[in-house]
Amino acid sequence: MINILTDSCSDLTRELIELNQIDVIRLPVFINNQTYYDGLDIEPLQLFSLVEKTGQLPKTSAPSVAELIKFFDRPGETIFIGIGSPLSATYSNALIARQTLENKAIRVIDSLNLSTGIGLLVLKAGDLRKKGLSAEKIEQEIRDAIPKVHTSFVLDTLEYVYKGGRCSSIQMIVGSLLKIRPILEVRKDGTLGIREKIRGSRKSALDSMLLDFKNHLPDLDPCRVFVTHTACEEDAQYLAEELTRLAPIENLYVTLAGSTISSHAGPRCIGILYSTK
Repeated sequence: MINILTDSCSDLTRELIELNQIDVIRLPVFINNQTYYDGLDIEPLQLFSLVEKTGQLPKTSAPSVAELIKFFDRPGETIFIGIGSPLSATYSNALIARQTLENKAIRVIDSLNLSTGIGLLVLKAGDLRKKGLSAEKIEQEIRDAIPKVHTSFVLDTLEYVYKGGRCSSIQMIVGSLLKIRPILEVRKDGTLGIREKIRGSRKSALDSMLLDFKNHLPDLDPCRVFVTHTACEEDAQYLAEELTRLAPIENLYVTLAGSTISSHAGPRCIGILYSTK
């Protein structure tokens, strides 16, 4: 069987990982002089609690080349779909690991995305594997699907993503935090940018994401849609109900982001992630 691999930034639930036979390498998270591994020994609520207690923001890093070599070294053909290269060194380290294992059939794909935007691609690869497609054909299909993934999210605080250096354009609005609720998006080149600056309530920002989703309904791939968040259940429920009302979604998943994504997004971040045809 073809191995489908990803990293923990894909924010897939344990159930989806097991059901689709996906293997995940966990990224380290550093805070309070301790090292934790995303999805294994730290969860977002615990992470945010540590930030409050210590006054320190968490840091993350990519898996080392040595860790990726060990992760990739397995029988059969392998496809790895990881966090976007503009956001992490995971992709570049994966390329080095693949080169080191030159006797192995390893395909490394840059998702140019984050969180369940990666997860959408990983699960699609699993679907294609079930259909019996070759590794070469799966890679081609996934590369074609990358620009069709739509990822946007509302931040409740800019402190995490700004100090983490993941979105330089946020500098434009740092002085207006109390007036503006930014909606960030993953651009086609894999970078983060501000799609819209919403003045008013948080609900206005949520409704703006719903409007963007509605505008893409004619081309929506209804197979899977994710609402992924960092501990804001009420907002997630609101979005899920509205999305269900807007479209006949086959699988709507409300999921909690992992600790790596949470380290840069901060608490009460929430996004809608989906694909178009």
